[in-house]
Amino acid sequence: MRNVIVTGGTRGLGLGMARSLALSGFQVIAVARRESDAFLSTQEEIVRDGNGTLHFRPFDLENIEAIPGLVKAVRGDFGALYGLVNNAGLGTAGVLTNMPVSAIERLTRLNLVSPITLTKFVARSMMTGRGGRIVNISSIVATAGYHGLSVYSATKAALLGFTRSLARELGPLDITVNAVAPGYIDTELTHELTGDAKDRIARRSALKRMPEIQDVAGTVAFLFSDQARNITGTTITVDAGNTA
Repeated sequence: MRNVIVTGGTRGLGLGMARSLALSGFQVIAVARRESDAFLSTQEEIVRDGNGTLHFRPFDLENIEAIPGLVKAVRGDFGALYGLVNNAGLGTAGVLTNMPVSAIERLTRLNLVSPITLTKFVARSMMTGRGGRIVNISSIVATAGYHGLSVYSATKAALLGFTRSLARELGPLDITVNAVAPGYIDTELTHELTGDAKDRIARRSALKRMPEIQDVAGTVAFLFSDQARNITGTTITVDAGNTA
């Protein structure tokens, strides 16, 4: 059974992706600071109905210096790594001129430095196996401007450049690297939006609705499938046509 790490995989979008991959037959290791009731329920579902498995590994991805040890421990417990979904991140909003430098640094550290560092050490495991899949979760704000999200947008845009160049580096080893850019979906990052705000977002979209977690999770599962073996260095947008 192929091993896949999903960061931020115990709640919201991350849990949706972990669930989809486990149901597709992968052994998924969800890396996050803590479990959740939803994660425990999903574990029971996978045991009952899934072809794969779902495990939890506690870790704070802000502790970048400890990432090599995390990867070594996961490999020791589960074996060689085949996949990585870089999902964990902060969605901190704020006008740049009012944002503390400490907040800028924290956002950049968790949203960019952490996934790049984790990818470095996971990719080394993939190289020995001559194959693998890496998916970076970006956002539509990487290419479309939104008020109060300049720093967050910068981190998500950087992930797109990282995706394209890394696809070139790892392609000869049969490792694909892609990005998925979700639009506004109903997760913890958007729970503060009022009903009117969500309605306005839906009206802006070509399909007149907001995408759901399972839409993004299904896209990630597709990128891990054999049908996507020749897709690399690209970004798939899942936003119900918000940016069309």
